[in-house]
Amino acid sequence: MNKIKNRADLKKLQSEIQSKIRLREDINNPGNVVQIKVSMSTCGIASGAKETMNFFINELDHQGIDVLVTQTGCMGYCYAEPTIELTIPGAQPVVYGFVNRTKALEIIEKHIKLNEMVDGIIPVTFSTIEI
Repeated sequence: MNKIKNRADLKKLQSEIQSKIRLREDINNPGNVVQIKVSMSTCGIASGAKETMNFFINELDHQGIDVLVTQTGCMGYCYAEPTIELTIPGAQPVVYGFVNRTKALEIIEKHIKLNEMVDGIIPVTFSTIEI
């Protein structure tokens, strides 16, 4: 963290923190924000999910893109770890497998910014049962 030398530095820091707080508060209304859920099960962590999640957080912050990045448990795609679920408001969630730094950057540049699908999507093989 840089030292605060004047009022302008303090205002800039305040703005950055408030932006991050607003993004975190949007978790209660997730339909309005782009979300990335990183599978952080044991197999995911062993395959590099922690590094993938940190890369997403740092790169999105560096580019100034507001995306809610959270962790989740096992998605059942152990063979394809690290896996992420990307949800863009108004669209169905998409699950990507084998997400390393290179794939994560491609997802940011193409799917999040341009709404273009990227190779590596895991097809939906289940349906929710309504009770």
